[in-house]
Amino acid sequence: MNSNTPQSRQSAHKTNIMAIVVMFFLFAMISFVTNLAAPLGTIWKNHYEWSGMLGNLMNFLAYLFMGIPAGNLLVRIGYKKTSLWAMAIGFIGLGLQYLSSQTGADTGVFTVDGQPIMLNFIIYLTGAFVCGFCVCMLNTVVNPMLTVLGGGGKKGNQLLQTGGSINSLSGTLTPIFVGMLIGTVTKNTTLGDVTPLLWIAMGVFALSFAIICMVRIPEPHMRKAGAKKVKDAYSPWSFRHTLLGVIGIFFYVGIEVGIPGVLIFYLSDSAVSGITTNAAAVATAVAAVYWLLMLVGRIISSVISGSVSSRAQLIFASTLAIVLIVLAIYMPVSMKISMPAYSVEDGFTTAQVPISALFLVLTGLCTSVMWGGIFNLAVEGLGKYTAQASGIFMMMVVGGGIVPLLQNWIATNYSYMGSYWLIALLLVYLLYYGIFGCKNVNKNIPVDLEDNRDFALDQ
Repeated sequence: MNSNTPQSRQSAHKTNIMAIVVMFFLFAMISFVTNLAAPLGTIWKNHYEWSGMLGNLMNFLAYLFMGIPAGNLLVRIGYKKTSLWAMAIGFIGLGLQYLSSQTGADTGVFTVDGQPIMLNFIIYLTGAFVCGFCVCMLNTVVNPMLTVLGGGGKKGNQLLQTGGSINSLSGTLTPIFVGMLIGTVTKNTTLGDVTPLLWIAMGVFALSFAIICMVRIPEPHMRKAGAKKVKDAYSPWSFRHTLLGVIGIFFYVGIEVGIPGVLIFYLSDSAVSGITTNAAAVATAVAAVYWLLMLVGRIISSVISGSVSSRAQLIFASTLAIVLIVLAIYMPVSMKISMPAYSVEDGFTTAQVPISALFLVLTGLCTSVMWGGIFNLAVEGLGKYTAQASGIFMMMVVGGGIVPLLQNWIATNYSYMGSYWLIALLLVYLLYYGIFGCKNVNKNIPVDLEDNRDFALDQ
């Protein structure tokens, strides 16, 4: 059939719509798995004081190992099969976390500072690491796919922001659900208290696998059977704006995860925050507002991105975020404000929290547009290098584990609010990238796909 006939164009349009819907759904799955780490960390932190962000670190550490392989998988087996592998791996990771709630609670493996580390904690960390492989692969799929389906530029960013809205909705609901199941964290609280959520998650992964099997997904970057693998004089690393964008993604994910992550620990610490009743539930509910505002910001961005550039949005968001972080740092803890909360006894209500929490959750409006903006700017003009660049970006998502860990160390050894100076510094870099670093100064590099060849990343 001629590719220019009305029938073929209509078929391609339907395929694109279904592919976009699937990519949006995968965005939600990414957020769900990722945002389990911080609220579950409040349980482990009560058993091992130093462990609050360790599950989060394991989740993001997987990106460092899987980022480039995931990008190469897109070229070798395509978007659909990569998604299916990701779903299977995610199911296994969640299964391991469930297993950790059922076994090894009284079996020590080794000691840290004289404290025995139990087998169930080791299994949990292993599950978090395996889940990290899943979300890395899914991220590698959805970002370039939506950019391509949107045709790049403002339209590509618009689809990324719409997908990000679904991501934020999932991120809003996840800590609320976990907080509802946990209630007040005590020495007796275990991962067994949230096993219903893990069962639901495994069921959703199994259903997602079945759905993706039945949906046709375009494969714009997959190498055709029999195509020759050749060396190329260039790679995604050859583009300055891409290299600086990779650094920006590392910083951004650390910012996005670190702000609500340390906020949960801050509000859960009754001695510092002054919250004496259901502190952990209040903390997760307040953190959920951050993700809710990310949802609001992404909805707004998805509406305006057709006319407002990614660069303009990134510059404005970075500037406003810096102002909000500085305000949060300097606000006295004695200044309180009412914010949404949840407890098993009272249901949804309000609680008095330090006003710094308000400024921190407001940054969600700013971080909401940063991922799509940075990614869209960094892959602009890459052509045949786009899929592999996506893998590099996913490798740098490890910043979501490293930066919060460093921030948590500062918070533990100095102060919670003082740790946010690190966030402010990283936001300054994103402001620089939006103003200067995002410009493509390597337009002389050929980027058209010739003979559908596979260009190796590790050359």
